[in-house]
Amino acid sequence: MRSILSENSRVVVQGITGHEGSFHAALMRDYGTRLVAGVTPGKGGQLVGGIPVYDTVREAASSHGVNTSILFVPASHARDAVFEALDAGIKTLVIITEGIPQRDAIEFITRARKEDVVVVGPNTPGVINPRLRVKVGIMPTRVFRPGTIGIVSRSGTLTYEIAHHISEAGLGETTCVGLGGDAIIGLGFVDLLEMFRDDKETRGVVLVGEIGGNAEELAAQYIAETYYPKPVVAYVAGRFAPPGKRMGHAGAIIMGSAGTAESKIDAFSNAGVAVAERPSDIAVLLRDMDVYWRDIVV
Repeated sequence: MRSILSENSRVVVQGITGHEGSFHAALMRDYGTRLVAGVTPGKGGQLVGGIPVYDTVREAASSHGVNTSILFVPASHARDAVFEALDAGIKTLVIITEGIPQRDAIEFITRARKEDVVVVGPNTPGVINPRLRVKVGIMPTRVFRPGTIGIVSRSGTLTYEIAHHISEAGLGETTCVGLGGDAIIGLGFVDLLEMFRDDKETRGVVLVGEIGGNAEELAAQYIAETYYPKPVVAYVAGRFAPPGKRMGHAGAIIMGSAGTAESKIDAFSNAGVAVAERPSDIAVLLRDMDVYWRDIVV
């Protein structure tokens, strides 16, 4: 998973002087993340918890060689903030902001893909690598342990619950990625499955889906067509959601027969993916698959 986070990740926080930005900047740094700078226009020269603040991302990049940005900016300013980061040469973007206009998200995600920039989110809890003790996000670190399981999730809170069960089972995690709950996002299930395929430390993968869209069906198709070499366990939230009613996330809405939990569960099952009925079942299924890599150093 070096393409998202690595020991060389040098992080800038866009919106660091706001309440959320300053709060989570301290938590990320305390966990071990190399958080070297913050950006808030007009606040350059300040310090936030000892972290230097700059007016622009370009200034931060020039002074500290940052390559990763996490954004805590209002939705109305997110487009400009993302383009500023892209102009400064940032290669990984983690966008915490939710409710970004879809037209804006389409525009900056399209440009990012053309420039081979990784975009996690929008409306994501972020990314964490417990082995490296690197977190670019807002997830509670206490539930994560170094181990062998990769997690990709559309739900923040379910990510934490499932990681807790996996950690308690003695398996632990390699990298955990929150895809984001907005309708338009950057990385998807298939992108992360490809990355985990080549990650020698990851012995099994957990996909946490939910109603709405067809991301899970596409993931199942990819797994089947590529004869995916690693065990995959899935969980689909929203089985009892009424059709046509949005449940929490902008992407979690069923239209007719499309995007139902049943269609996603059937797709996974047909692809040979074990589907858990409850979040707590995931760790049991993983252990039954014998995915624990006993040579790993934790």
